[in-house]
Amino acid sequence: MEEVELCFPQLLNTSCRRLERPQSEALLINILLFFISVLTAALNLLVIISISHFRQRSTSQLHHVYCYIINQKLHSPTNLLLLSLAVSDFFVGLLMFFQILLIDGCWPLGDVVCILYQYVAYIITSASVGNMVLISVDRYVAICTPLHYSLRVTKSRVKACVFLCWSCSVLCQTAMLKDNLVQPGRYHSCSGQCVTIINYIAGIADVILTFIGPVTVIVVLYMRVFVVAASQAHATRSRIAAVRCSVTVTAKKSEMKAARNLGVVVVAFLVCLCPFCFITITGQDTVLDTSSVVFVISLFYFNSCLNPLIYAFLYPWFRKAIRLIVTLQILQPDSCKANVL
Repeated sequence: MEEVELCFPQLLNTSCRRLERPQSEALLINILLFFISVLTAALNLLVIISISHFRQRSTSQLHHVYCYIINQKLHSPTNLLLLSLAVSDFFVGLLMFFQILLIDGCWPLGDVVCILYQYVAYIITSASVGNMVLISVDRYVAICTPLHYSLRVTKSRVKACVFLCWSCSVLCQTAMLKDNLVQPGRYHSCSGQCVTIINYIAGIADVILTFIGPVTVIVVLYMRVFVVAASQAHATRSRIAAVRCSVTVTAKKSEMKAARNLGVVVVAFLVCLCPFCFITITGQDTVLDTSSVVFVISLFYFNSCLNPLIYAFLYPWFRKAIRLIVTLQILQPDSCKANVL
């Protein structure tokens, strides 16, 4: 019985104990995490290929700001942000394979790989949240100040913001985990453990930078967007007799659709992020001894799977790009010029 409970039976005095979990429950958790991991990586990979490969410009008449956001060329500032988000979420999907190893409470890959996994995971998740903030700023400028959008949001500025987002994630996580990086495993109490410990001040700063700050910015910006969208819809209905009916109906539908999509974005982000940040603050995220903690962590990772569904699957060009990718038509010469808009 003693050997069954230990992570490394040959290390009787130093080995960690395996978590006591029913076999059926452990199997279900493994299948769930594996499914989310594969789905997250696959969906975000489709987004990466779609935005990176296809280069055609839109030839349609852009008469409204929301139509502009949807029908713009694929290498536009907005889609560059979506590409950065898809890259971070793609690596989140890959990192979930390592999370599966911790289900039974035992880490078999050693202290160095453990701290590298934790370090990369912190960077990727913080960069993903940062990309969400950048996208919310982009939508705010596009919807609330459409006449100044093309001047304020350019490719060069977006690339600079994306670079700063990833650079700040690397620098912040390096400073927060420097003690763990210098001496991997210094906080491990037994063999087979994979945890990282940070001081109180660094923990508070991390919560503010990766949770309170981003959530506040996103909620405030999207509330402003809802107000502007509602006021524009009301103004459109009041001018129904002064403009062509077809244009009015199109504009109204675009505004209402944008408002609904933004609502989905905010709700999904908060539902997936808030429970995880709560267990992080209480220090439960490093101990997967309860099903509720595992569920919360899975929910947090599942947000990276929802992002391509929310931000990309709503766009008609993405569905066309998927058909070309799945049918392997992208392997044909000049496939990057295919009409997906």
